[in-house]
Amino acid sequence: MPKRNNISMSVIRRLPRYHRFLRHLRNKGVTRISSTELSAKLGLTASQIRQDLNCFGGFGQQGYGYLVDQLSDEIAKILGLRNEYKAILIGAGNLGQAIASHMNFTEDGFSLVGIFDNSPFKIGNRINGIEVLEMEQLEPFCEREKPVMAVLCVPREAVEELSDRLCALGIHSFWNFTHCDIVVKHPDAIVENVHLNDSLMTLCYQIQAQDEKEEEPGS
Repeated sequence: MPKRNNISMSVIRRLPRYHRFLRHLRNKGVTRISSTELSAKLGLTASQIRQDLNCFGGFGQQGYGYLVDQLSDEIAKILGLRNEYKAILIGAGNLGQAIASHMNFTEDGFSLVGIFDNSPFKIGNRINGIEVLEMEQLEPFCEREKPVMAVLCVPREAVEELSDRLCALGIHSFWNFTHCDIVVKHPDAIVENVHLNDSLMTLCYQIQAQDEKEEEPGS
């Protein structure tokens, strides 16, 4: 397999989409699919799909296509989805509760082992079978469980101090739902930022662009 640092993030970001669709095909009993069929379903070119997969050695045969089970398993292996990295979630508000309740962490490479909050109204509650612990228990919990990733669902003003605290505990990977850029202070951190507002504004732009196109003369 090629060195991972030689593969662009644009390729990596398409892999979960391939895996999600292949999992859907597997559940429907589909056993084989061509790159042309994949491209029609995913809105990408067959050439793009083949180029992406060839970054990791390629898994299909010309004129035969891809075995759905095999390709799904290979992409899962590339993404590390079997590792079950231990993760904690901090901030058991509405967003944190929704993530802890409805995300299947195990299917996506992680095992959610702890949830923390500083609100007395949330501490002691159970979300998806996991008890919400007070923040004072963070250090002993992390020393015992050794999580490697933290999901951050806290106010922006709390992130700087919290990221310092987590990095000191050996946690350097973050699924960040705040609007604070952690890597400014911790350049070695691995951060996947999730900005729901950015996504919504992007959708707004596309709707506006479509409206303007339809208003053009002759359209």
